Amino acid sequence: MRTRARAGVVAMGAVVAAITAFTSPAPVSRDGAPARVDHSATQRAIDAAVRAGVPGVTVQTRDTHGVWRTEAGVGNLETGAPRGKNDRFRVGSISDTFVATVLLQMEAEHRLSLDDTVAHHLPGLVTGNGNDGRRITVRQLLNHTSGLFDYLSDQEYGETYLQGDGFLEHRYDTLTPGQRLKVALSHEPLFAPGARHSFSTTNDVLAALIVEKIAGRPYEDEVRDRIIEPLGLKATSYPGNSVRLPRPSSRGYSKLFPSQPDRVDDVTEVNGSQGWGSSDLISSAADLNRFYGALMRGKLLPPRQLKAMKTTVANPDFPGASYGLDIERFALSCGTVLWYHDGAVPGWLTLAATTEDGRHQLAFDYNADWGAETVLPLVNAEYCTEPAP
Repeated sequence: MRTRARAGVVAMGAVVAAITAFTSPAPVSRDGAPARVDHSATQRAIDAAVRAGVPGVTVQTRDTHGVWRTEAGVGNLETGAPRGKNDRFRVGSISDTFVATVLLQMEAEHRLSLDDTVAHHLPGLVTGNGNDGRRITVRQLLNHTSGLFDYLSDQEYGETYLQGDGFLEHRYDTLTPGQRLKVALSHEPLFAPGARHSFSTTNDVLAALIVEKIAGRPYEDEVRDRIIEPLGLKATSYPGNSVRLPRPSSRGYSKLFPSQPDRVDDVTEVNGSQGWGSSDLISSAADLNRFYGALMRGKLLPPRQLKAMKTTVANPDFPGASYGLDIERFALSCGTVLWYHDGAVPGWLTLAATTEDGRHQLAFDYNADWGAETVLPLVNAEYCTEPAP
């Protein structure tokens, strides 16, 4: 969701700021316990997103009263087939929280320290143009204070792989992590390591490479064995070099041509290697809720590592939000604190959020990479709507 593929999250910054300003008191019952959420308000917000132009939305929530799932709109603009409640989709940079969890598990096993330098694990890889892996720590990769340039922000890369005819021509290309890092390291760093927060997809590619260096095998296998299989995330997978989505799934749509704002292209198929290590995961709303709920309840990390993950730095791009180790925090004005991550790749815009106690989750996906302005009413409806009398 950052740069062209980050368009949704840039807008999400405005959404976060707006959420903090326009929410109502958190719903509670007379005995002080969480009240039953009025999902009719959430459904209305979902329907409004579709009326505003999002092709389709799939949603699942989990709270103390059970599971609620719904959908709206279409999953295929050509056939008119509806969006599915159990759709699988590309989750974008939500993938990063999975990798960060693995690294923190490895820290708990004393296989690395968050204060290890990148050069300690990947000697000689981050160098040139003022970039120096000897000065950047694992922690700074995960909280995005490394200062490394985001390769997605490179103009030539964006024109080749993210926009217009370039995307359509190169969507099936296989890319290596090295090719993407070469783009990033051709630029000077944005600032000295640790100076401030600035999200860079480059950090997440390096984090996945460190997982591989320590484990001696593909990072996907580590995520699978440590998270996906133990939690029973049956709809979650890595595509490798495949260009297709597993079923059930819908088509994904993008507005690739800024000069043609009404043009919509089907971008469902894309080589999974182009998001390796940072945005390649495929999942479902149900699986994302299960993952973030388990994470916040301490099912995946010991208390020390979970505390480290939840230790945040200010996010200057999004007032009111702060960034931990590949998970973000913000407090709604209705009193609810949310931990979340969002993600977007061409064709998909996704958000997964949970309360701090892991008892109330919301995950949803748009099969389009636009419409972030409709996220505020959806989040607000779920977490801050007064219960019906």
